[in-house]
Amino acid sequence: MTFSLIITLFLIGFVGSFISGLVGIGGSIIKYPMLLYIPPALGFVAFTAHEVSGISAVQVFFATISAVLALRKDKLIHYQLVLYMGSSIIVGSLLGGYGGKYLSADAINVVYAVLATIAVIMMFMPKKGIDSQEIADVTFHKPTAMLSALIVGVASGIVGAAGAFILVPIMLIILKIPTRITIASSLAITFISSIGSTIGKVMAGDVLLWPSVIMVIASILAAPIGTKVSKRVNTKILQAVLALLILATTIKIWTDILL
Repeated sequence: MTFSLIITLFLIGFVGSFISGLVGIGGSIIKYPMLLYIPPALGFVAFTAHEVSGISAVQVFFATISAVLALRKDKLIHYQLVLYMGSSIIVGSLLGGYGGKYLSADAINVVYAVLATIAVIMMFMPKKGIDSQEIADVTFHKPTAMLSALIVGVASGIVGAAGAFILVPIMLIILKIPTRITIASSLAITFISSIGSTIGKVMAGDVLLWPSVIMVIASILAAPIGTKVSKRVNTKILQAVLALLILATTIKIWTDILL
């Protein structure tokens, strides 16, 4: 692996993980297309969709644990929500992570594109009057939380994501969790999901060691920085940033699939 490729992978990991900490996502919604398109665009050997999903799974594991550690003192994590959704999502992500080996590269890209499209639609739906609640007053429908987490876990496990990019709009719009509690809790749920995805991808033989190590180092450095910046930014701005990022990557993936 050349020095130029090492720097490229590091920058992809750093930018994606900063965004991960900033808007409460695992980062794969950004890093999946970056890993797929940027290295070949710069003249390096292209990673396959299976390899990208494997690298993403390992990287998300470390990005989310570092972000969760940075947030734990703020008392914004809703532990009951994490317990219900986390127990479902780890089962789904393990099944999806391993099951992805039986899908073609095109099929994996389609799964990614569908997830991202749903997330975009949900992020642009109106959200009113939920940011004033205190964490002790937050309630949610438990069966809906568990079922949605299971489905997201299977789909996101296939692409090596942890599912936060679609968990966030589900938690905001369907479960009506306040934004800052959603961001903190989704990172904790995403960390649990990434355990299942990573184990599944390792079992499937989709994880490349050194690219994963480089991305992990970048994640550990960048995710806590994004988390700290997020505390100083208006919640509406955070939601807008997330929606625009997902929209841009969705358009790119669908264009490639269809054309």
